[in-house]
Amino acid sequence: MDILEFKDLKPVPDIIYDYNESYNGIPVIIDNGSYHCRVGWLNQNEPSLIFRNLIAKPRKERIKKDCPEGSQTPQLQVGNDIVNIEAVRFQLKTQFDRNVVTHFEAQEHLFDYTFTHLGINTEKCVPHPVVITEALLNPNSSRQLMSELLFECYGIPSLAYGIDTLFAYHFTHNKPDENALIVSLGYHTIEIIPVLNNCTIFVNARRINTGGYHVISFLHRILQLKYPAHANAITLSRAEELLHSICAVAIDYKEELLRWTDTEYYENNIKRIQLPYSVASTSALTVEQQKERKRELAKRLAEINARKREERLAEDEEKLNQLLTIQEMIDVDDDDVDVIDKVLTDHQIKNVEDLHKNINLLHSRIERTKEKIVAANNVEEITVDEPTPAKQTKFNKMVFENEKAMHVFLQNVKKMRQDILNKKSARKQRRQDMAKRRTAAGQERMRIISQLARKEKGHDDFGLRDEDWDIYKTISREGGDSDSEAENDKLMELDDIIRAHEPSEADESLTPGESYQLHIGIERYRGPELLFKPYMMGSSEAGLTEVIGYVLSLFNAKDQLKLAANVVLTGGLANLSGLRERIQSDLISIRPFKSYLHVGIISNPSLSAWYGMKKWIKSADLKKHFVTRQEYDECGSEYFKVHIASNLYVPSPRGHIIDICD
Repeated sequence: MDILEFKDLKPVPDIIYDYNESYNGIPVIIDNGSYHCRVGWLNQNEPSLIFRNLIAKPRKERIKKDCPEGSQTPQLQVGNDIVNIEAVRFQLKTQFDRNVVTHFEAQEHLFDYTFTHLGINTEKCVPHPVVITEALLNPNSSRQLMSELLFECYGIPSLAYGIDTLFAYHFTHNKPDENALIVSLGYHTIEIIPVLNNCTIFVNARRINTGGYHVISFLHRILQLKYPAHANAITLSRAEELLHSICAVAIDYKEELLRWTDTEYYENNIKRIQLPYSVASTSALTVEQQKERKRELAKRLAEINARKREERLAEDEEKLNQLLTIQEMIDVDDDDVDVIDKVLTDHQIKNVEDLHKNINLLHSRIERTKEKIVAANNVEEITVDEPTPAKQTKFNKMVFENEKAMHVFLQNVKKMRQDILNKKSARKQRRQDMAKRRTAAGQERMRIISQLARKEKGHDDFGLRDEDWDIYKTISREGGDSDSEAENDKLMELDDIIRAHEPSEADESLTPGESYQLHIGIERYRGPELLFKPYMMGSSEAGLTEVIGYVLSLFNAKDQLKLAANVVLTGGLANLSGLRERIQSDLISIRPFKSYLHVGIISNPSLSAWYGMKKWIKSADLKKHFVTRQEYDECGSEYFKVHIASNLYVPSPRGHIIDICD
C-alpha cells in the first residue's frame, strides 16, 4: 500500500505589483471571505491576490542589553507573509467573529496589505471604486464601521456591497435558474438561502454555526487523541491538509462504521500517512578507537584541572601577600586604630584575630595545592581502564519433557510477573490516594496526624518513645514506599525468562518510519460528519440536512418543489468527496415520494464569488448601485444601495427607543 506524506506547503509571499496610471478609476473587487481574501482589478481575468485573512502581531520584545533605546516594535505579518502559521499560531488574529467583521483594527491592516500589494501609490486616497462582500444579513453596525473605514481612511470615491453566495449564483452561469436553494459552506458558518423568482427570501434563510474551521479542529482533536505520542506533529495545518486530500463524506455513516469493523476492509482502505522524523546517527567507532578517545578526554580533563589548580594557587598567593602586607602595617603602626580598622574593613576582615586566622588558612591551602601539583606532575602518562560491564545473567532456553510442561512453567512465571506488577500498581495508586484529600488513605493519614497534634504546646516529645515509631510506620505504610531494587531485579529476571522461551512480535525490530506513521481509517469520514451531526463537538444546533428540510418546510408545497429541484452547493467545502450524494440521499428520505430533487455544485466554488462580482460590475449601472462619497455624507455611513446580490437595506431606528418587550 502506498504511504502518503504531508506536503506542508508554505505560502509564497505576494509581490507588490506595479501601478499603471491607466488603472485610474477601475474598480477594485474584494471577496472578503472569512478564510481567504481574493482581490483583483476589474480588467483582469484572475484575482491578483489570494491570501489568508489573518495577521500575526507578536508581542513586544523585552529590553535588550544592546538596545539602550528600549524595546523594538515587532514586525507585523499579514496574509501570505506568514510563512509558518504553526510557529505563530497563538499570535494570529482575524477581523471576523464567525463570518461578521467586528475587529476593524485587523481589517485596516489587511486593507493596507491589499492596496499596497496592488501597487496603489497615490497619496492620502485610493482613487478606485470598491466592491466588497459582506455576511448574509450583516448588522448595520458592522457595515457602518466598514464604510467609515473605506471612505474616511482610504478616501475611495464609491462603494458597493454584496453577498458572496448570491454573486456566485446569479453571475457565474449564463442563464441561472430563477429558483434555487443555495447552501453556502463557509469557513465558520453554513448558510441556507432560498431564492424564488430571482428574489432572495431573507426571512426564511438560516445559518448554522458550523463550518470548515470546526471540521478541521474536530479532526485535529481526534487524531491527537488517537496518537498522543505524535500530538505535537499533528498540527491544525496538517489536519486541514488531510481534510482536503483524503477525507470524504459517507453516504450512510452507520453503514460505513460497520464496514470498518471488518479486518480485510480495514487493511484495503486504510490510509497511511508518514510523519517527518530523523534517525539518530549511531557511532561507528571500533573498541580501540573508543578507548583512545577516552584516553584523550581523560588527558584533556587532567590538563584542565591542572590549569585550574595553578590559577587557584596564584590567586591564593596574591591574597596571602596582601594579608601579610596588612599584618606588617599593623605591626609597624599599631597605634593608629582608625587606619587599621579602615584597612581591615576594605578587605572584609572583622578584626586582627580574624586576619591571623585567614593567613593560616591560606598557608595550609597553598601547601595542599602545591602537593597536588607535584603529584600530578609525577604521573608520566594517564591510562584509562575501561570499566568492565557487569555481566548480565542470560537465560538460555530450558529443556522440558513436553510442550505442556513448558506451558505450565511459563504460566507460573507470567503469574509471578503479574503479581509484582499488581503490587507496583497498587503502591502507585496508594501514593496517589495519600496525596488526595477525600480518599480513605488520605483521611486516615490526617486522622493520625491530628491525634499527634492534640498534645499541649511546648510538650512535643513525639519520637522519644518506642511506640512512636509504630505510629510513624502506620502513617507511612504503603503510601510512601517505593519499588525495591530486589523487586525490580526479579521483574527483569522474569522478563528475560519469558523473552527466551516465548519471543513476541513486539521484540522484532521495526523500521524507524513505521513508528511515525498515522493510520487514518474511519477518521476520514468522522471529521466531515460533523456537518450533519454538530452534537459530536457539543453543539446543540441541528445538522445540515435537518436545517435544509426545515427551510423547505417554511414554504408551500409548490415552492418546495421549485427549491428542491435546484439545490446548489457553494463554498470551500463543496468539493468534499461524497457531499453532494449525501445531501441528495438525505433529502430523498424526507421529501415526498417520487418528487423531483436535484443537488448540484457550482463551478469553482472557491473563486465563483469573485468571478460573479466581476461579471456584475460589467453588467450593472455604477451610478445606480454604487454609493458615492456625497451620498455617504448625506445618507449616513450605514447606507448602501440594494441590488439582486445584496442584503436588504433596513435603516436603524433613530430618534426614539424601541421597546424590546413589544
